[in-house]
Amino acid sequence: MKLIVAALALAFAGPIHAAGEEAGREPAKEPAKAPAKTPAKKRLTAQYAGEDILARTVFQSLVGELALKRGDTELGISAWVDLARRTRDPAVIARAIEVAAATRQNELALELARLWLQVEPESTRARQTESSLLVLANRIDDLGPQLANLLAQDQANLANNLMHLNSMLSRHGDKKAVQRLVDRVAAPYSDLPEAHFAMGVAAANADDLMHAQGEFQKALEQRPDWETAELAYAQLLAKTSLASAIESLNEFLARKPDARDARLTLARLLISEQMYAEARAQFDILLKAAPDNPDVIYPVAMLALQQGDISSARTQLTRLLDADFADKGTVHFFLGQIEEEQKNHELALEHFRQVTAGNQYIPARVRAAQILLQQGRPEEARALLRLSQTSSEAEKTQLILAEAQLLREAGRGNESYALLEAALAKQPDNPELLYETALSAERQGKPQVLEKHLRHLLKLKPDHAHALNALGYSLADRNVRLDEAKKLITRALALAPEDPFIMDSMGWVLFRQGKLPEALKTLETAYGIKADPEIAAHLGEVLWTLGRKEEASRVVMEAAKKFPDSEILASALKKFQP
Repeated sequence: MKLIVAALALAFAGPIHAAGEEAGREPAKEPAKAPAKTPAKKRLTAQYAGEDILARTVFQSLVGELALKRGDTELGISAWVDLARRTRDPAVIARAIEVAAATRQNELALELARLWLQVEPESTRARQTESSLLVLANRIDDLGPQLANLLAQDQANLANNLMHLNSMLSRHGDKKAVQRLVDRVAAPYSDLPEAHFAMGVAAANADDLMHAQGEFQKALEQRPDWETAELAYAQLLAKTSLASAIESLNEFLARKPDARDARLTLARLLISEQMYAEARAQFDILLKAAPDNPDVIYPVAMLALQQGDISSARTQLTRLLDADFADKGTVHFFLGQIEEEQKNHELALEHFRQVTAGNQYIPARVRAAQILLQQGRPEEARALLRLSQTSSEAEKTQLILAEAQLLREAGRGNESYALLEAALAKQPDNPELLYETALSAERQGKPQVLEKHLRHLLKLKPDHAHALNALGYSLADRNVRLDEAKKLITRALALAPEDPFIMDSMGWVLFRQGKLPEALKTLETAYGIKADPEIAAHLGEVLWTLGRKEEASRVVMEAAKKFPDSEILASALKKFQP
């Protein structure tokens, strides 16, 4: 760009005069008339008459830049391209290419790149420019010789250039063609691990996983402690076998124990395999090496929570409040949960109230409202929910459902039902509102309303397992239309075969049909999965009906010890006393 800079300096050193105009003399005035449209090329040629090459260069470069600034791309491009061809100056050619490429005239830019290579055949920059333009033009078949020449010319940066081959070609849609090209230009350098890495990445991008794994293995054979290659290799292995990826990373870390990213990847894979103790051990190693790193502290805290290590979780989360950790709201949310579980309700409230944005904002407000309710402050709890900021209809629905639950738990079932019905009137096709309003209607002794809402929900979502189950159970509990009830519950069980509550519904409808052995087996399975008071009451009922009254009493009494506030178990106890 030296020529351009010099030219512009000269241009601004004094006034520029049009061809045929003498300095200091005004041109003769002629009557004004509308100018005829003249092609850009002719406009430039006419202005060159009688000027020397330097003046032409100065003038033309200035014309080109000013034209571009005014939005006259035709004149701007024409000026720079003509100047490039006339001067054959590399700086001018480079600017002309820039202008042509910016206006997506790729073929013109390529022509200029080849002119540049004629002028400077050994120029690495010129060859890089041509290669980039070929990529942009999707002319991958023409790239091979250019990339080969680039690699051969720039031996000092050979390894780095091999590593960047795939990023250069990332825009090309035909990944198989890219793979063939990379294999072709990298193959002569197979003594370098970077060549095998490049071929591995290209193969992985083309979904040729076996070939990719083989290339990464070759790279690691040549450089056993190369973390970048190990990470790529492990990621590929993880697509088919997490165990194999974990094994490979463990072997690598035995060779290079200070490889932070490899250890971090290993820890995450261990979490995916639910090997929480092993994952935490890896994070503990990372934490010792980088005790102030929030990217390590946070997962350590979460693993501690998962393992029930409340003290450690609280310590690590508290450290995050003073660290450079962006999501402080999430930290306060989990600290609030910890304090709530420890019965430190005021401290929990303090943390929940400090969650002011993010994914945990609504859950934190709901938890805070629950604490206020437990403290005998229901109106304050409702106000907290109603004053919460929402950014979507989904968040508004969450708050309405939370408020309805508060009212129900406060013994204000009528108000809860009215709130849900009012919300449903505004959003009649909202699946969550339909389901919760249906259940609330049943609690209010309105089975017909329950059935209406659930059938509407099933029209919207025919595979809604919980709606199928709720409708089937309602029919079975009322001992009506038992065949239909069983069909509904069977459909629900097919959608969620491990759900203990749907199993309970099936056991109950079988009991209503008089199929006691089948009912008993189903309810025993359900209770084995989930020790729920309602399942216990149903199991006790079947045992009692089968004449196994002592077993019935024992099941219900043991459940009542776990759930002393259960009304259904209290009722069963009165019936099943021996």
